[in-house]
Amino acid sequence: MADPRFFTNAGPFTLADLAARAGAELKNAADPARSMADVAPLEVAGPEHLSFLDNKKYVDAFSASQAGACLVRPEFADRAPAGMVLLLTDDPYRAYAKVASSFYPLPPLIPGVAPTATVHPSAKLGAGCQIDPGVVIGAGAEIGERVHVGANAVIGHGVKIGNDCRIGPLSSIGYALIGERVYIHPGVRIGQDGFGFAMGPQGHLTVPQLGRVVVQDDVEIGANTTIDRGAGPDTVIGIGCKIDKLVQIGHNVQLGRGCVIVSQVGISGSTKLGDFVVAAGQAGLTGHLQIGSGVKIGAQAGVMRDIPAGETVGGSPAVPITQWLRQSAELARLVRKKGR
Repeated sequence: MADPRFFTNAGPFTLADLAARAGAELKNAADPARSMADVAPLEVAGPEHLSFLDNKKYVDAFSASQAGACLVRPEFADRAPAGMVLLLTDDPYRAYAKVASSFYPLPPLIPGVAPTATVHPSAKLGAGCQIDPGVVIGAGAEIGERVHVGANAVIGHGVKIGNDCRIGPLSSIGYALIGERVYIHPGVRIGQDGFGFAMGPQGHLTVPQLGRVVVQDDVEIGANTTIDRGAGPDTVIGIGCKIDKLVQIGHNVQLGRGCVIVSQVGISGSTKLGDFVVAAGQAGLTGHLQIGSGVKIGAQAGVMRDIPAGETVGGSPAVPITQWLRQSAELARLVRKKGR
């Protein structure tokens, strides 16, 4: 039940269609051709709505819901209220993402270049691009097909952007190669100088930053995040990475496939992350580290050493999570004991 002023509903869809899109199995569906008009939370959904249950904390809300249909794990099927159609799946949240995207797809592009946009004559625009007012596209830039560049964004000289990308308003991209289906939110800064200086008492001399930023396919970069270009080797953002808002990624950093970097994380220069690393909010990583694949870094952790693959760490300085929990418990015990 999204606000129609901002979101356009592409529904309705039949139960059979929704089950196919979600990869779910229909149960209690007397009429698979019955239509659902929208998605809605369990507490406010009505007979025309599809909802979902992913967290067992909301089982009571599920049992009391008036939703016409619900995406749910098989283990909770017996808690459904009478008359509710179930779409059974082992991953309801992922299934919901597919269904909600069907009801509310990204707005279609309106191809064309706004009169107030400035596109250098040597720049190349693919078919079906939407270039909004105030955009500046530099010399030799190459923009793929069906790319939307939002108002007042700046695409620097020589930048290459692949097909089906969305570049948010007021963002700036320089010294960068951007893959396909990349979503860059408003205010993102990609390709500015890395923070590199030859320091000394006679003054700090800027070291030229001669690398690029390489953003691979299917990456999403949140608003006001900054990604520095490399000093010589490139800064690389791997396939499928999801980066939150207000993240700082230093020069020469390399992210593997599918990393998740949450808001206000800072990654210092030349640190390398393996595949599917998760860094929770406000974590900080010093430079020149090797972070193995599958590592999970807790919120506000301070990482100052290499971390082997698969480890979960917390605290500052970051240590294995079980050790950090023991340290925290012992500190709390000592404080209580002193208080007596």
